[in-house]
Amino acid sequence: MDTVTDLSLREIGLATSKVLGRTVEVTNDTHIGRDLAVDSLALMNIVMELEDSFDISIPLDRLAAVETAGDLSKLINDLRTKA
Repeated sequence: MDTVTDLSLREIGLATSKVLGRTVEVTNDTHIGRDLAVDSLALMNIVMELEDSFDISIPLDRLAAVETAGDLSKLINDLRTKA
């Protein structure tokens, strides 16, 4: 796995931990809803944290296809490449 993806996954874990108030470890295969028990409000808060961390804007329509931390990491990396 490349370092950009590692960084994105680490940031996703940190943002999720901050929002949920508990330590969370994420991998590419971590299912956001099922494995982390993240509801839509918590997900929006996590997305806001990530937008601040990476200085990007994550479109809601692109977020709809995200199921795993790996999906979210790929989306972040795609958005950062285009920025």
